[in-house]
Amino acid sequence: MAEGVTLLDSVEHRDLRIRPATGPLPYFVPVVASEFAAAAAACPVLLTKDAETGRFYVGAMLGFQPGESLVELRAGEGFWPLHVERQGFFIAGDSIAIDPKDSRFGGEAGEPLFGDDGAPAPALRGIQQTLAQLHRGVDETQAFVDALLAHKLLEPIDVTLRFDDGTSLDLTGLYTVSLDSLHALDDGAVLALFRAGHLQLAYALAGSLRQIAVLAARRNRRLAA
Repeated sequence: MAEGVTLLDSVEHRDLRIRPATGPLPYFVPVVASEFAAAAAACPVLLTKDAETGRFYVGAMLGFQPGESLVELRAGEGFWPLHVERQGFFIAGDSIAIDPKDSRFGGEAGEPLFGDDGAPAPALRGIQQTLAQLHRGVDETQAFVDALLAHKLLEPIDVTLRFDDGTSLDLTGLYTVSLDSLHALDDGAVLALFRAGHLQLAYALAGSLRQIAVLAARRNRRLAA
């Protein structure tokens, strides 16, 4: 386990309480397949390469640069990233680990993680569900990415955005699904993608590109204000 992370224990942490996830949201947050539809309705969903491994992963773009959030997100309303909801919690084999120094923990505020009998309280059961979704989603999402690569359906997108205050931003290192390549596949390949649940995911990603213009307009309005 990472330094400072410890296994969650119903005795040692019986009085621990959890507050809602705090702090600014990441401008590009990893998402898994089960999140694609909700994320695509709120923001661009794109692929990029992990700087350390070089492998593709899928993320929801909440802003165009670090420290910027152009999407109003609230827990329990529409798209709320699992990656944010799990803040402070980690999967450790068959157990759950926590970072006790995370801002979500400590003090009297927040909801208890355990009941008086030591059983998981509703807040912890919610975290358990979130971690289970993420655990399942990693393999599902990797299978989707592998299918895109196998059928050569990924294409890079380079976008230059210009704003009314004279500034511009270049979006590089991003990829999406090529609808031209998708529509050129033979029927057998399309059927295989459909049966695997990958076809609807591909269209969700491709359709989310329209959200780039929405976020750009929102950013322009903020600059003007």
